[in-house]
Amino acid sequence: MKLKIINKKVELSVGMQTDGIEVSSVGNTLVLHESCLVEAFNLKAAIQFNLKNVNNAREALTDMPPRTEAELDPITLHNIAVMNMDEEPSSGFEKLQFLIQQNSFPIETFANLCFLYVKYGFYSLVADVLAENSHLTFKHLTPYEYEFLEAKIMQQTSPEEAYRKLEDMGIKQIDTLRKLTKEVQDVRKSNKEDPIKKALQEYDDNLEKYIPILMAQASIYWDMQNYTAIEKIFRKSVEFCSDHDVWRLNVGHVLFMQDNNKYRDAIGFYEPIVKKHYDNILNVSPIVLANLCVTYIMTSLNEEAEELMRKIEREEDHAAMDNPERKFYHLCIVNLVIGTLYCAKGNYEFGISRVMKSLEPYQKKLGTDTWFYTKRCFLALFENMSKHLVLLKDSFVGEIIQFLTHCEMFGKDVKANIELPMDPQPMHPGRNTVAYEARYLKWILFEIIDY
Repeated sequence: MKLKIINKKVELSVGMQTDGIEVSSVGNTLVLHESCLVEAFNLKAAIQFNLKNVNNAREALTDMPPRTEAELDPITLHNIAVMNMDEEPSSGFEKLQFLIQQNSFPIETFANLCFLYVKYGFYSLVADVLAENSHLTFKHLTPYEYEFLEAKIMQQTSPEEAYRKLEDMGIKQIDTLRKLTKEVQDVRKSNKEDPIKKALQEYDDNLEKYIPILMAQASIYWDMQNYTAIEKIFRKSVEFCSDHDVWRLNVGHVLFMQDNNKYRDAIGFYEPIVKKHYDNILNVSPIVLANLCVTYIMTSLNEEAEELMRKIEREEDHAAMDNPERKFYHLCIVNLVIGTLYCAKGNYEFGISRVMKSLEPYQKKLGTDTWFYTKRCFLALFENMSKHLVLLKDSFVGEIIQFLTHCEMFGKDVKANIELPMDPQPMHPGRNTVAYEARYLKWILFEIIDY
């Protein structure tokens, strides 16, 4: 029996794509259908994704018997779109849009498409999808989800009205949470395990509904850079959210964005999150790691910052040995944020040096996100140079030219910006590359020098 299973796996090229072996499509054959391998790998991917092991989830999908995109079933197509959204958003949105136009699709597709548009800030597209698919809106969205999407769309044109709508939603959720808190307390007195688990699960489910409302309210003031108002919002929610990682993370961000007196307070919110995942530190967002390093530096805790950076470097080296084709950006983004900090403080020579060093080796570190932070520093430098507020040594100007030349060489196939899905006037592919923008930055620098 075991030999038969092994033979089927070989016949269906299981795992060969993940290993980097080029294989042709196995097609939607009877053998594939009887093996149930597609269902098994989709289930494995979903489990890993829910556990926030995104890389393992993607690997489960590439382990699946290879088929062309046209041969993929709706569930696999949906999972590929969602699980690769961070790296290929345009392709992911195209897949989800295609699916909702079919007669049948996974029930999560419509809600995922809408909320992913919100995540990436494509609010007009969310409005279009809801308007053009009213028959799907009421079938695949709960009243809570529809209200939330309405508030996010409204936020772009009428933030005050959106805030009031979110406030009403929040009050309802808080009332529910208070009732559930009492239920949990009452059930615990019975010492019956199953009812206690059920009550706690219901409480957690409703807390997960409240957190997005709270963060949406905070985002309105974040756009206004009114961090004091956000602190007040978060203080009101301490009763329910003080142990929630998303709440603690965003409190840390708000404190980080304020004056130096709040850096120590920010450490108190960032540190527990990082220590919780210290053994798998690459699972922590690189921005969180970068912000924590900056707070260490700004509070003269340089040794802690260096130790954290050494830990990230070790983890990236180990991960690179296991997966040499994959790019790891954590340490790069940490250095970029530190470099940006020094640039913001006016120390351009040290800040730009740190930024340039962070992208080495270019073939491993140059990506859409890392280029975004890099070009902002150079544009700020060039603006100050053009105003004669910053004067650089000739040798350092030469280093910048060499750096931009390297970015031009290695950035030909790296997108400079995330493409807007279904943009009626998409950017020319040749212009949406790091190579093009690096060449343009170099031209700006030559213009400033010649001037």
